[in-house]
Amino acid sequence: MFIDFIMDIFSKNNERDAIIWKNKTYNYKWLINTISKYNQTLKLWGINKGNVVALTGDFSPNIIAVLFSLIDNACIIVPFSDNSEDDNLNKYNISQVEHLLTCDDNDKIIAKRISLKSDNKYYKVLRKKAHPGLVLFTSGSSGEPKAAVHDLLKLLEKFKTRRKTLRALNFLMFDHWGGLNTMFHILSNGGTIITTKDRSPINICKLIEVYKIELLPTSPTFLNLLLLSRAYEYNNLECLKIISYGTEPMPKNTLRRLKFVFPKVKLLQTYGLIELGVMKSISENNNSVWIKIGGDGYSTRIIDGILQIKAKSAMMGYLNAENPFTEDGWFITGDEVLQKGDYIKILGRKSEIINVGGEKVYPSEVENVVLEMENVAEVIVYGEKNPIIGNIVCARVRLQNKRDNKIFINELKKYCLSKLQNYKIPVKVTIDNNQQYNTRFKKLRKTYSK
Repeated sequence: MFIDFIMDIFSKNNERDAIIWKNKTYNYKWLINTISKYNQTLKLWGINKGNVVALTGDFSPNIIAVLFSLIDNACIIVPFSDNSEDDNLNKYNISQVEHLLTCDDNDKIIAKRISLKSDNKYYKVLRKKAHPGLVLFTSGSSGEPKAAVHDLLKLLEKFKTRRKTLRALNFLMFDHWGGLNTMFHILSNGGTIITTKDRSPINICKLIEVYKIELLPTSPTFLNLLLLSRAYEYNNLECLKIISYGTEPMPKNTLRRLKFVFPKVKLLQTYGLIELGVMKSISENNNSVWIKIGGDGYSTRIIDGILQIKAKSAMMGYLNAENPFTEDGWFITGDEVLQKGDYIKILGRKSEIINVGGEKVYPSEVENVVLEMENVAEVIVYGEKNPIIGNIVCARVRLQNKRDNKIFINELKKYCLSKLQNYKIPVKVTIDNNQQYNTRFKKLRKTYSK
């Protein structure tokens, strides 16, 4: 079982730093003892094997310990971020939560019984196998969020392969598989995770210097904000070895600037889905958005330009949606891609492509061009319905410094015209001072699409 493997790793690294939280260090011996303590506490809370438990918080020491205890007790875990903007009550109903464990700002776990009926067919399979489960929710940006049910042991199997021991920032959220993937990866190799609720560029750069962080896993949106803030100029970041990024397409201009600012840092594009987990990835080079994905347990194919993946770690299914797999077991990702040998380039979600008079417009392509312009902080490109040509291309731009809007919009259209075909030029341009990302540092594209 995974828990036996991981506890053996923890024991071998007894005195090493496991978690740094609020300037306090917790070693692996503390983690072992605290997991053991929670094994007893779960019984006092009335939590038994196979129960569905919502776990709300961030990557604090106690919530990490209780997570491992829930795995050891073969519970079905539904993680929630305490920074979430979502309607968690609706998600409790969808996932049939029986118990709620909430971690407060002082790292104290508060238990509450909800007692919803929990009889889903996937849960019955997990209970019969005595395997821990994991329920992850999609963003729900285009309707009710879908709940993906995993046999957690299948997701955890890859962490038995030993990797480098690193000091990493747990940047991505607790309810995001990317965040959990980082935590399991680092702890299963005896590394150190540094956690924080303050994910501002200034604080992140400070933490990198103070705690000698080697790995920063984050999003392209955050990296763009980091470059705009120039916070990296006020700290010594020579310890940083790897910046990994995923969750959304990386703008070429952002990648180019990152390579210039961090010439010695490896820039690694990652690819993962709530339904499949995070795959092993290799970027063509530091300045390329072409990526090779797959590895043990994963197969890929491209049908009609759409990436499909077959994975040993694939989810069992959705709690509240139809089976999304093909008859032969492939998951249709919805990502339109180009292929070059063993490498692919992700163009964007098929659902986000703008159809202008029968021509395809990829928002990321237009955004890449707009971001090349001076004084542009952020841009979101989206489509609006048009009775004549189907859709028009629209752009919402946040500027670094105020300009005359009319003059800037004319400049933007002229610049785009020099780089793009006519049908890709934004017809409607809005200057907006509001930030264009959510608490997960991901573009709010669906907010503006009509």
